[in-house]
Amino acid sequence: MNEPNLLIVEDLLLLLLDDETGTIAGEGTLHYALGGAVIAELALAGHVRTAEQTVFHGLKVSAVSEAHVSDPLLRRAYEKIAERPRGIQTLLLEIGADLRSIVLDRLLHRGVLRRETRKWLKIFTTSRLPTNAPLHEAAMLEAVRAVLEDGAEPENAREATLVALLSATGTLPQFHPGNLLVRQSLRPWQGTRECLLGSPSRR
Repeated sequence: MNEPNLLIVEDLLLLLLDDETGTIAGEGTLHYALGGAVIAELALAGHVRTAEQTVFHGLKVSAVSEAHVSDPLLRRAYEKIAERPRGIQTLLLEIGADLRSIVLDRLLHRGVLRRETRKWLKIFTTSRLPTNAPLHEAAMLEAVRAVLEDGAEPENAREATLVALLSATGTLPQFHPGNLLVRQSLRPWQGTRECLLGSPSRR
């Protein structure tokens, strides 16, 4: 298939998805990571702005008035944010709660993933979700490993956000050898913070 043009949240789920088993790494905190990916995408496009609150309440997110958000998934999140400014933790939960199934359905509908079902002993049925875009997935994984293993700078804010979100899921061990330095695994967090905070003019 042609190189897919995916949202950050779609790329994130592709990296977390095990093609063979259909399981997703970091399930326990997945809604936070997926919600963060959507909010970060809106922030990078200038559709939302953030401001720091107190040390206990973190970031407050508000919508930029009359922003044109064409993608349905992003527009749904934007409309939620536009209702009223909210703290980031509240939004991560509200936006991310049902994104797992929504994003998987999008990837299946667009042909980026395909569903394969197998039956064992004529009783047990298992499904897996192999990718139809192996080159795209391999390129993402190579970029992630370059940052985490080699200390390379992310090529852009989008890449920095993707690496940071992977860090937030607690799944980094599956993307790099065990000898990765701790300082490198923590470093990507700054990328997400900068993307969400934006430049001073956006606050």
